[in-house]
Amino acid sequence: MPEHDGLMRIFWPLDIPRSNSPGIIVGWRNSGLDVFVVAVLEDVDARSVENALKVGTLFRNASHPIERIYTLCGQSAMHVLGLANSPGVEVENLQIHATTPPNLKTPQISCARAATIQIIMFDRPLPTRMQYISLSPISLALGDKSEMAIHEPGSVDAEEEREEMRNRQRTKKLVEKLKFHTVTNHRPSQKELALRRIVNQINCSWELHTLLQKNISLVGRRSRRSLSVSERVVESATTMRDFVLVAIWQIVTVYIYPILRRGFVIGLLCHRVAAEALLLVLEWRAKPDYAALKDISATAQQVEIRLQQFCFWPHQYVTLRKRKDDWQSVTDSHPEYIRFYQSLWLVLNDIIIGIALGSYIIDHHEFLAERISEILSLYSIAALQRTIAWLMDWPAGLKLNNELAAFLGDLFLWVIDHWSNCIEALRPVLPHIIWFIGFSSFAGASMPIALFSDMLSILTLHIYSFYLASARIFNWQYTILLSLFQLFRGKKHNVLRKRIDSCDYDLDQLLLGTILFTLLFFLLPTVVVFYLTFACSRMAIISLKAALDTLLACLNHFPLFALMLRIKDSQRLPGGICFELRDTKQFSGLFPNVPTPPPTSYIFLKSVPLTFRAMFHQYFQLGHRIRKHYLSPRVLLCLATGKFVPPIHRKNLYSLQYSMLPARRAGIMDMWHALTAQTPAKKSGLYDNLKMNGKRLNGSGRRHYGH
Repeated sequence: MPEHDGLMRIFWPLDIPRSNSPGIIVGWRNSGLDVFVVAVLEDVDARSVENALKVGTLFRNASHPIERIYTLCGQSAMHVLGLANSPGVEVENLQIHATTPPNLKTPQISCARAATIQIIMFDRPLPTRMQYISLSPISLALGDKSEMAIHEPGSVDAEEEREEMRNRQRTKKLVEKLKFHTVTNHRPSQKELALRRIVNQINCSWELHTLLQKNISLVGRRSRRSLSVSERVVESATTMRDFVLVAIWQIVTVYIYPILRRGFVIGLLCHRVAAEALLLVLEWRAKPDYAALKDISATAQQVEIRLQQFCFWPHQYVTLRKRKDDWQSVTDSHPEYIRFYQSLWLVLNDIIIGIALGSYIIDHHEFLAERISEILSLYSIAALQRTIAWLMDWPAGLKLNNELAAFLGDLFLWVIDHWSNCIEALRPVLPHIIWFIGFSSFAGASMPIALFSDMLSILTLHIYSFYLASARIFNWQYTILLSLFQLFRGKKHNVLRKRIDSCDYDLDQLLLGTILFTLLFFLLPTVVVFYLTFACSRMAIISLKAALDTLLACLNHFPLFALMLRIKDSQRLPGGICFELRDTKQFSGLFPNVPTPPPTSYIFLKSVPLTFRAMFHQYFQLGHRIRKHYLSPRVLLCLATGKFVPPIHRKNLYSLQYSMLPARRAGIMDMWHALTAQTPAKKSGLYDNLKMNGKRLNGSGRRHYGH
């Protein structure tokens, strides 16, 4: 007996038929004691299978070059790994004996050179259903995004962006340092390094198994005979029928289809030119740090997203069409397939919901216009007038400065009166505006939501102006009070060095500062109550707009297609792999003619589906950004000091919706070259693909039948 070399690792598919029939085990040999089983070929001998693997007989009629599979699997050839259900036949030292009885779910394997055996069993993914396994989770978003945005220097968004970049760099440095302090740091073994190659072998095993089983009849010698008279008559009739069908098909594909295809491509190109012109208008900036139209208007942002999707779809479709030029086991385009149909489903669902919503709005546009007019008059005019009148008359028993409260109240009421006149002038036109919003719903439910968001911003413009005015007055008063407080302490603020320095003031300066401080301090409560009123109103409007933007994000990016795949077939959304150790069973007593196997452990390799949290990861990011912007200490400090609190930047809010679009859209010529590129076709004659009764003709157009 040869010496034992140690642990032998065997990858065994669970769908291999369990029977007592003898067979030949075929697969990959990654190393001497590391093998991957692809198929068990029955009713053939080992020498014939070995020769068929060398000359390529078992790979005939392959849809694509077999070298592509070799490259993916990291091997140059397949080998005979051993025998199945043949206990009395001798094999080489590195080959295995396997017993696959029908009454057991796990095989019994022995090898002369193995001290222990580790059988890793797995379910083969089906490439026809786009199933595969992966070491890393599938990415539902494109990873070519730039994290930097264009912000005004000194703004809240710019500070948050810089802080986020610093935290990201700090975390990256800490992760790099932790790699030098790991307790179990060791160099990966050859078997660990081969794991990625084994994953590819698992993904390719089903197609290889199908191809080998289809060509198993070609292994060995077969006797042939010539055709009989009746068979020749049937062959002639079938050949004429197939000739007519092939001729008609070639007329369609050679003359009619290219004309239709070129016309469709020209139509797409015209649409792309119009979309590019509109995109340039939506993205135009007077200066690099100025806001574009899509950064101001939700409607412009929604139109820009739809145009970006329409520009990207042809490239995605061309990429998916190339899948037919390769083996189905190649999984590079699977994430792109999910992104394409995810985007397509969302647009179709958006249009379906929009048609129903638009029909309702158009049928009831007068009623809706009347209700909207009543709400505007009630909450943005009448309620605001009552609130300001209440603030002018000692609100909640708080004694304010009557003259200042009357001045501010009269000023705001005068603006509200003029604004109410504008609303009254808009009232006759409002039904037509509502009808137009309903008509825009046929482009999707996201369009009326975006239009309503913009309409909300326009119709509450007076509240926004009140907030700006009261915030500026409060901030000026707060700043002056801080400066005068430093005067009492005999100090002043050094603007150049940004510090508090000592200063000697004259008696006149101290007296004037005391008078001004007292005056502004007693006027402060009056300014504060007006500022708090309009600040709360502004925050309520921002919250409503954030809710509308979140609804737009759901309509544009909700992972509906991915969720259906996760529920229907979770193997199409891999999130990694896991190994489960099962109880070890010894079979030596069950089969007396089988040699006693070495200690064997059974491990099940399973694909871990993508988690729901990973699917909604960007929604958690969106919630974190909104919470970080509006509930951060910096924003609360801005509210307390009267500084302007801007709404969250649209780049941060809409990054969720741009995650499935490329950072740089392809140009018009790129689209033209992609749609008109000639795909390499296989060289074949007119009769190469003719089949009669399911059998392929040989070169002379004659079939042979075996006895």
